[in-house]
Amino acid sequence: MRSISSYSDLYVSERVPLVCHIFCSVIDNFGDAGVCWRLARQLANEYSWKVHLFIDKLSTLAYLVPELDTRREQQVLAGVDIEHWHDLKFTKSIAAALNISDVVIEAFSCHLPPLYLAAMAQRPSQVVWISLEYLSSEDWVVDFHLRTAPHPYYTLTKTFFFPGFDKHTGGVLCEQDLDVQRRNFITSVAERECWWTTLGIPQPDPTTIIVSLFCYKNLGLDSLLEQWRDGVDPLMLLVPEGQISKSIARFFTHLMGSRKFVAGMHANTCALSIYILPFTSQLSYDKLLWSTDVNFVRGEDSFVRAQWARKPFVWHVYPQENYAHLPKLDAVLARIGLTLESYPRDALIRFWQAWNGNTTYGPLDWKDFIQYREAFESRAHTWADELSSIGDLAKHLSIFVQNTLK
Repeated sequence: MRSISSYSDLYVSERVPLVCHIFCSVIDNFGDAGVCWRLARQLANEYSWKVHLFIDKLSTLAYLVPELDTRREQQVLAGVDIEHWHDLKFTKSIAAALNISDVVIEAFSCHLPPLYLAAMAQRPSQVVWISLEYLSSEDWVVDFHLRTAPHPYYTLTKTFFFPGFDKHTGGVLCEQDLDVQRRNFITSVAERECWWTTLGIPQPDPTTIIVSLFCYKNLGLDSLLEQWRDGVDPLMLLVPEGQISKSIARFFTHLMGSRKFVAGMHANTCALSIYILPFTSQLSYDKLLWSTDVNFVRGEDSFVRAQWARKPFVWHVYPQENYAHLPKLDAVLARIGLTLESYPRDALIRFWQAWNGNTTYGPLDWKDFIQYREAFESRAHTWADELSSIGDLAKHLSIFVQNTLK
């Protein structure tokens, strides 16, 4: 295996447009589809690539892209050609499409169909074959980013592309106009009022703490709801409909009279008011993150968007056996907490660790966490600036591909 040391070694060519095929096999939840769709859309709209997204679960993507028709095998949305990918229908005629493809991206260790791989090997001109990996802040990512590995049978070479929070990684996804959109939204009274009205929720009083909650099944949830209910300050909780809304329904059974808690429903108890929102598109989800004071997020996609929202957030990392996910959590906390003073940094670590099931840091304590809200808000802005200085993943990918093909 060999590696390229940094992007400074690369020369950007002017060759456009490029044709790119992205393969996405949805393993669990929405992160795989979400990241692939963002990348496909950005490469098509900002870099004028001709992007073709093969995805095996259209139903999952449809949650994020409501205009998607799951009954159609092929369709074009936002400049991206989307095709339902299932191996039984991956015929030689489809594999032959590689004759016009310059870039092949297999996302998150999915395996290319054998017919397609064979067609890649037969293509007369060079193909850039990228393995897009999961996001991590761990130190080893720097060493493995842009490493290459030859195929054991074909004259093909795969390059591993790692998202990350270091300048020697691929960075994370961020559209070029995202921060402009955010600033326009938060500075427009009319747009923010329209957003609340669209949701059918009365705009909260300025003294109310607004929290969004998007997480995996979490054993600490009931404790957190109890703390919010019994708190001194009013708190509005906004929850996209899904698995976690079912857990919340159980907590509110005595108020609702049933375990059903779906989009459009709400409940109030003591200091806590909660609203269940429709599962929203990616574009609408950004507005949710911009409208709150604290965001609970999970996995990879919502985790990255929370960072660009420049608001305090709490991450629920994807749980793994034997707590294998905790080193990923530690690595992120080390970066985000780096410039915080000791007391808010320790409170951040305690709360994130407890939320992720690490009881060695003590119980889940909202009061201990939220007392440092101002420090977390300030750090959210400086962290987003640091992340922006690295450059976004689509840009780095475009530079690498164009210089490989020059």
